[in-house]
Amino acid sequence: MYDELKEEEIVNLVGGRFKLSTLIQKRLVQLNQGANPLIDTTSIDKMEIVLQEIRAGKIRLDMSNEIRTSDDAPDFANPPELDLDSLGKE
Repeated sequence: MYDELKEEEIVNLVGGRFKLSTLIQKRLVQLNQGANPLIDTTSIDKMEIVLQEIRAGKIRLDMSNEIRTSDDAPDFANPPELDLDSLGKE
């Protein structure tokens, strides 16, 4: 068994055991279908690759339980500008 799965840290990173299980399963499917790892690794153990990707913040689940990579994430450092003065005006 992988020691990372015994720790609460990785569970908390993802948001719970159900989400962790779902994320691992979906990412393993992607890797088995030929997707490239999102991290630099020499490991050929796909489960280890997925766990490393999670710890590195490279993958997550969105609200519809689909995998999102860090490249897919919106740029929170530069949020869109909102014109709050126009709200409520018609």
